[in-house]
Amino acid sequence: MAVVGGDGIGPEVVAEALKVVAAAGVTLDTTAFELGAAHYLRTGEVLEDALLSELAGFDAILLGAVGPPIGSSAVPSGLLERGLLLRLRFELDLYVNLRPYNGAPGSIAAGCDFAVVRENTEGPYAGEGGVLRRGTAHEVATQGSVNTRHGVERCIAFAFELAAARRQKVTLVHKTNVLTYAGDLWRRCFEEVAASHPGIETDYQHVDAACIYLVERPDSYDVIVTDNLFGDILTDLAGALSGGIGLAASANLNPARTGPSLFEPVHGAAHDIAGTGKANPLAAIRSAAMMLAHLGEEKAARRVTEAVLTEQTAMAASTRKWSTASVGDAVAGRL
Repeated sequence: MAVVGGDGIGPEVVAEALKVVAAAGVTLDTTAFELGAAHYLRTGEVLEDALLSELAGFDAILLGAVGPPIGSSAVPSGLLERGLLLRLRFELDLYVNLRPYNGAPGSIAAGCDFAVVRENTEGPYAGEGGVLRRGTAHEVATQGSVNTRHGVERCIAFAFELAAARRQKVTLVHKTNVLTYAGDLWRRCFEEVAASHPGIETDYQHVDAACIYLVERPDSYDVIVTDNLFGDILTDLAGALSGGIGLAASANLNPARTGPSLFEPVHGAAHDIAGTGKANPLAAIRSAAMMLAHLGEEKAARRVTEAVLTEQTAMAASTRKWSTASVGDAVAGRL
């Protein structure tokens, strides 16, 4: 597997994730790569073609976090997002972004257990659009949402397969009342896939309503499936409701396994606390557990996930002053 520590707290939380994987009894053959803001500033490259080809040959990629310090102008805004993260998703066909949530004690979603399946390679992030008369009083900017039947259908199918292994409910979130073309495609695909899964309960919500319901009754969800943009927003909200973005894990999956999948915590590089031992590694550790499950190490993945959730509860009830390493040690100790 490829290991990309990245920037800021990224290398610190990845180190704890690898520590826990080893404690779970899984031996990984790892190769470290430098990518992110520091790599760009050193080389002037975001993701070289040769490096992308090399990464494509691995079984999985574990990523910490990438990005410059907040307020820094040394790295142009959006460069890493488009040139690194989105490029990896598009080139490796990581068409499912899966984010699980287990509400921590004391959070709005305490005790909840749900997952968001976000389409990861289409929508507004596909790059369709353009600008006319830039910089003038008559400037026009367009940004289209690209939705293909192939892309929508396979994402929805993944959500139903996931729900079949959980509590058997899928909620489609979109904005079909105003996004009449993209929304219609999503709704029809959803209904067609649902017809082949008669045992799965279904629901539909407009995205603005879903934001309300996530706050008011997060326990009503099992699996949410949605498009790229709505999923990006909803998952950050879900992370905040579940105890903080520092607990949010994610998997960028290629379920067809034509290349490696990528696993990363949702949080950013947090340069302000890098090196202080204040970064919470639980999201990175759980992301590593998702990686183990994808690689077929199901027993180890379950053990790591259970240890993370147990430690999450213990930390909420404790007055102890935790450090990045001590959290990793505690999870490893439970294994």
